[in-house]
Amino acid sequence: MINYPYEKEMLEKFSKNSKIVGIIFLLLGIAGIFFPAIMSLAAAIFVGWLLLFSGFLAAFHTYQTDKKNWLGWLKAFVFLVTGGLIIVNPLPGVAALGIIFAVYFLMDAFGSFALSFEMKPLKGWWVVLLNGILSLLLAFIFLIGWPFSSLWLVGLFVGISLLFDGVVLLTLSHYAKKMEKEDK
Repeated sequence: MINYPYEKEMLEKFSKNSKIVGIIFLLLGIAGIFFPAIMSLAAAIFVGWLLLFSGFLAAFHTYQTDKKNWLGWLKAFVFLVTGGLIIVNPLPGVAALGIIFAVYFLMDAFGSFALSFEMKPLKGWWVVLLNGILSLLLAFIFLIGWPFSSLWLVGLFVGISLLFDGVVLLTLSHYAKKMEKEDK
């Protein structure tokens, strides 16, 4: 067994906060799985707000550093307009997230294929190949129905991710509580 240095107060705080956030993530994940269209719209609006905030930061930075830097102002303008458009009309943002997911899964598939063929004589190479095949399948699922399938796929995948994040946090909270009891 590996002994990790830890403090009792830190474990208590971590256990409590992980449990709270884990339950919230679990509930959000379940909601995303059962209501994927709503989760897709929420994800797109969240990305829109991130872009809007980035636009304000880019404008502030350009103003503070070089007011004549037209590329800095252009960057801020593009962020602000894109973020504002996604917030006002999130459906194109959902479609954009769908194509981003498709490209991600394609890249993951190609990377997994390359790695599995490099590993081929070693044990377990087939698991990496299987990961590549599944990623390729997910990419095709996104691409076949794009942009319309994005409305439910983005929310479903975000929901599944949040569900698993919640499970992980609750598990870590449980183990932190155990470590805390062992310390006594």
